[in-house]
Amino acid sequence: MSGSLWLKPGATRDSLPQIPRQRATTGPAPAASPPGLPAPGLPSPARQRPTAVPALAPDPLDELADRLDGLVAVAVHPDEVAALLESDGMTDDHIRLVYGRDDSFALAEDLYARVERRHPAPEVPAAGPWHTGLARCLLRGVVFALPGLAYVLGAPLLAGGAGRYGLPPGTVPLFAGAVTGWVWNQALAHRAYTWFGLGDRAAALRALLVGAPAGALAGAAVAVAAAAPGEGPAALFGAGQALYLAAATVLLVLGRERALLVALSPLAGAVPAFRYDLPEPLRVTLLLLSLAATTGFAALVLRPARPGGLARGRGGPPVVRSLPYGLFGLGSGLLVLYAGADAVIALTLSMGPAEWLLHRFRAAGLARLRLLTTADEFRRAATGALARCLGGYLAVLLVLTTAAALLWPGAAAVSAPRIASLLLVGAVLWLGLLLQAFGAVASAAVVCLLAAVAQGLAQAFAPAAGPLAAGAAAAALCVLTCVLLVRPTAHRV
Repeated sequence: MSGSLWLKPGATRDSLPQIPRQRATTGPAPAASPPGLPAPGLPSPARQRPTAVPALAPDPLDELADRLDGLVAVAVHPDEVAALLESDGMTDDHIRLVYGRDDSFALAEDLYARVERRHPAPEVPAAGPWHTGLARCLLRGVVFALPGLAYVLGAPLLAGGAGRYGLPPGTVPLFAGAVTGWVWNQALAHRAYTWFGLGDRAAALRALLVGAPAGALAGAAVAVAAAAPGEGPAALFGAGQALYLAAATVLLVLGRERALLVALSPLAGAVPAFRYDLPEPLRVTLLLLSLAATTGFAALVLRPARPGGLARGRGGPPVVRSLPYGLFGLGSGLLVLYAGADAVIALTLSMGPAEWLLHRFRAAGLARLRLLTTADEFRRAATGALARCLGGYLAVLLVLTTAAALLWPGAAAVSAPRIASLLLVGAVLWLGLLLQAFGAVASAAVVCLLAAVAQGLAQAFAPAAGPLAAGAAAAALCVLTCVLLVRPTAHRV
């Protein structure tokens, strides 16, 4: 449309000056006027009122730029401005009619060019969701790894009977119960965290109160059902394992890592078991004491959520949204199991530094949103931060893997192929957790599950191909991460 739409209507048209009639006079005729002067009796041109000129209306784009100044000034790309315009309800027809631009993207580019970039100085929050202390993350890594000592204490109790599928005795029921617990408790944790994110603590506690016992029963039932004749002790151990997983999930979701550490402290009695044969009653006592403490602490923190103690909340997000988190727990858990006992210890201990580095990457992204002015600058900065965090995690995992291989009894010898394979598995886990933290959990779950299946097939038919599966999964997750997480819009909160 032309700019004539924005012309104001002119003022009321003035009539032409009237020429007064000559009065009859008997006097002498008036003298002739000098050249360039008006004749007597005619109005002077200097006294005529000029016709009003229509005034131009203000440019509507200037008005829009003034109205959206604060939002456009912090944008790092015109596409952000286009999304803002579309969220404001502007259609392409409206934009063509009012602003004379083809669509929202063309209008966004003009606005982006008119408004100067003004990013506020980064604020370092005292205690934000993406600023966490290293000590707490290390503590979580310790409580993730300590349950491994329970298997050291329980190993002689599971030695009876014959193994199946080429596995040690009691492995099948323990494996089945653990997999069930991983899937259930990962989904339950997501459900509880979702309620916390919605600001409904009562609903989160209620979800844990209902879901944790149900998960414990499901894991115990699967472990018992998977036990063969003569694997009764393994079935009982699997039931206790299911109860522990449910109680530990409650404590970790509610931030009670110290209580969980205290509950797991009896398992430190397994350290002498590396070199000495402990009496069976002592082994059972230590296991039951730790299990009872973990369950008791979980019951105490859930006491406000007892039936009737909390009002029912909203319907909340669909339960199916938590399913990908459970599948990711299944895939990552299987990858860890395939790595071997010493690698399991190293990987679980590394989860503490891994969590801290995830927070560091997210916090760095938010800080750069406030500092950088273009999408290219942000992309380069985010890629560099991603490489540093992943490299830092792999360095920590390398140290822990070497230490576990040297200290764990019966561990596989340290070799370059084995170290490379474990580092690839660690990269898969860390990148999967990073994608999960940004909401891209479905992609991470699919890649981890495919990698776990490939690892299982490789161990059964071609053990040398195991690192190829982990390497392919790590490469796929690297591509997904670079595509999804280096964009400024992925870091908006």
